Amino acid sequence: MIQLATFLFIGTTEVIFILLIVVMVFGADKLPEIARGMGKGMRMLRDASTDIKSEITKSAEKQGIETNVTKDITDEINKVKDDLQDFTGSVKRNP
Repeated sequence: MIQLATFLFIGTTEVIFILLIVVMVFGADKLPEIARGMGKGMRMLRDASTDIKSEITKSAEKQGIETNVTKDITDEINKVKDDLQDFTGSVKRNP
């Protein structure tokens, strides 16, 4: 199965069209500056979200709230997956 990568439901031709419009509007000499600014903005956003996440985790641990909920859910999913593999192992046909 081949899966096409889509970003916000935008296909490859739409991305190329948007890039062509950007080059026409801003010019090729401004593209590195625009990309650099966008990269810095993305980095700042990621750092801010990491800081917020760590602050929430710290305050939750101070209050005694368990923060390993996702780990527990992942463990339960893995148990169910293992049980299904054990069950279907006897049903599978060997070639």
